Amino acid sequence: MSWAADRPELLAPAGDKERLQAALDFGADAVYLAGEEFGMRTAPANFSRGELECAVALAHSRGVRVYLTCNTVPRNEEIDRLPDYLEFIQAAGIDALIATDLGVMELAKKHAPKVELHVSTQAGVVNHAAANAFYQLGAKRVVLAREMRLDEIAELRAKTPKDLEIEAFVHGAMCMSFSGRCLLSNYMAGRDANRGDCAQPCRWKYALVEEKRPGQYMPIFEDQEGSYILNSRDMCMVNHIPELLQAGVTSLKIEGRAKSAYYVSVVTNAYRRALDEVLAHPGRPLPDWIPQELEKISHREYSTGFYLGGEPGQETRSGGYVRSYEVIAICEEYKDGVAVLSQRNRFFRGDTADVLEAGEEPFLLRLDELFDAEGEPIEAAPHATMTVLLKTERPLKKGAILRKKRTEA
Repeated sequence: MSWAADRPELLAPAGDKERLQAALDFGADAVYLAGEEFGMRTAPANFSRGELECAVALAHSRGVRVYLTCNTVPRNEEIDRLPDYLEFIQAAGIDALIATDLGVMELAKKHAPKVELHVSTQAGVVNHAAANAFYQLGAKRVVLAREMRLDEIAELRAKTPKDLEIEAFVHGAMCMSFSGRCLLSNYMAGRDANRGDCAQPCRWKYALVEEKRPGQYMPIFEDQEGSYILNSRDMCMVNHIPELLQAGVTSLKIEGRAKSAYYVSVVTNAYRRALDEVLAHPGRPLPDWIPQELEKISHREYSTGFYLGGEPGQETRSGGYVRSYEVIAICEEYKDGVAVLSQRNRFFRGDTADVLEAGEEPFLLRLDELFDAEGEPIEAAPHATMTVLLKTERPLKKGAILRKKRTEA
């Protein structure tokens, strides 16, 4: 597979087959995913060897590249299993390997020489000397640490070879530790964050206990808002794509292999349309609906990360997410004025759905005529995954996502 290096790439996460399909449908140029070993996310379903082969074939049939994460810090017994795995991924057609460990990189050059080498953000690249060193070791791309400012990226770009690609995160969760190099989960939950098993204790609520008063918990406050002192805000750079491109970023990466297919659909669609708008109409503000879409997914309070100077800050009031919308149905097919819907959350006759279709601006649709699978009129769709027939003159694409704004409790 070839990729036009003179145009920016949109890189989306694919935690499993459903999320891979979402990334493909909603406009990703490339996807990153993991096999059952060596990846930094153990929670997602990930891909077996057979599933990896199918995923590559599907993505390549759509002109989309596939990058495999191999970015843990493997121990001796794991590294001994790696050569066979590397030979398999090359045979499967993986386009690039995302790695952190120097030993993994050396083995990759030997056992998968046709697979591009991308240096993971876990390597903590924040300067041109490090980027050049990895280039000399055979890296085609460096995935920058999240802790860089835009002016620092521009300097790195100016002092590295033009054929070294630069990838940077543009959206998603932030880590309280430098480029994910954290031991908090190891100490508190016995789960190694550097081997893909982080329990995210930075999101937990903390209190202070005085030695002679056990059981008497005192909240910790940064201010009067709360005590989630390590809970970092999410990144959102959708309104700053021109600055990222100007700094020299060639691949815009969306975080979220552990997120839902709905998240992948919405975020990929928003950044696809944003990037296309920026390239087609330089200097023109984005249509309002594009950043508004990113408010319709579960997220923590947004920030611009470290890119514009300063720090992302923490969301101290809560350890949870903002959830203002919920998915109510997926369109399975549309024929003769009737949409066949698969229910996801309860909805009622007369509700207004916010509809997202691949490549289209979202639109509102009244749900006035609802029927069950037998064609009998119904007032509500209360049962999980039940089939609902919606009579509507507005055609719906297969895979269209119907959402509803949550009402305040």
